Amino acid sequence: MPARPSARDVAYAHVRDEIISGALRPGASLSENELAATIGISRQPVREALLLIAQEGLVEIRPQSGTYVTPIDPDRVREAQFIREAIEVTSLASCATPSDEQERMLRSILAAQRKARDREEFYPLDEEFHRALLGLAGHANAWAAVSAAKGHLDRARYVGMSATRDVQDYADDHERVVDALAAGDPDAACAALREHLRFVFADLEAVREQHPELFEGAPAARGTRRTRR
Repeated sequence: MPARPSARDVAYAHVRDEIISGALRPGASLSENELAATIGISRQPVREALLLIAQEGLVEIRPQSGTYVTPIDPDRVREAQFIREAIEVTSLASCATPSDEQERMLRSILAAQRKARDREEFYPLDEEFHRALLGLAGHANAWAAVSAAKGHLDRARYVGMSATRDVQDYADDHERVVDALAAGDPDAACAALREHLRFVFADLEAVREQHPELFEGAPAARGTRRTRR
């Protein structure tokens, strides 16, 4: 039976998801007290979670001022994509042809993705798919390293899922990877995965053009939800 997540982990997931989804926009101030009340936990694990999120560059903790959501940093997006591609493609290259059970697992995720109507439904399934690919080669634990590096990347990808491509375009990419694996062609699978991961660069430019207020160097968006200390 999976271990119950700690209060810190619950707070971390809550705040990080709010930032990734855009519910907390650049410039939003965060109150430990209000977050603790919203989540239903004490203040200490919220403080610990914000320190972890600050390490990812998603918030900035300013002494004697407060904690603020940072804008998307394109350099961090590019760096995270490099790390993600290096880990995921290298892992996939070491995969054998998936067993029948493994292929069924991947195709069940694809089937769920095909039913997704929007990015809110699709995004967690996208995460599940990429985590499952790492697991095929016995590298499931590497997902933690990928996740820790890709906060700014996730923000750009999340906006891009509605700004530049339909979510089913991403499902098409995933299906090409699975089809190549099932056909015993790891080279084609790696090429498909690499192309899929690199599409974020096109996403990044389109998202930045459409939503400049989300990016570093832009003034904080007016009307941003703020949670004060």
